[in-house]
Amino acid sequence: MAKTAKKKQAQTSGGTPATVALTTAGTAHTLHSYAHDPATASYGEEAAQALGVTPDRVFKTLVADVDGALTVAVVPVAGSLDLKALAAAVGGKRATMADPAAAERTTGYVRGGISPLGQRKRLRTVLDSSASTHRTICVSAGRRGLEVELAPADLTTLTQATLAPISRP
Repeated sequence: MAKTAKKKQAQTSGGTPATVALTTAGTAHTLHSYAHDPATASYGEEAAQALGVTPDRVFKTLVADVDGALTVAVVPVAGSLDLKALAAAVGGKRATMADPAAAERTTGYVRGGISPLGQRKRLRTVLDSSASTHRTICVSAGRRGLEVELAPADLTTLTQATLAPISRP
């Protein structure tokens, strides 16, 4: 099936931009959905628990501002983002967390559902190097309560990510 036909089919079947990107690319993946609790304090920990996956295999997508440029950081929910390491990974000097409204506007996703895939505007992406220790990892599929499981190498390829140690326990 041609890429445009795959994309159109994925869009009409109710997919998110992330799932459309995966389908269009022909990337092997598994979707996992669960009932999202709006009162949850941590979207990533909720996903890990709901899916029965260890928190080091579920990765959260964060948007940071590195020297004035929005940058995506994908780190395990078991840890936190090391802003200095993120800045260094992209050759920057200083990183801060992005304004949530700017992150949502730029990616096209809501907080808790920001996926590293299928973003409205392609942002520079850094995937924590711990991802490569797993056969598959889970990331948001573009909405709260929906995760996609895929090989870290496929995520790296699709997002043109840099692999770097950007998380801390």
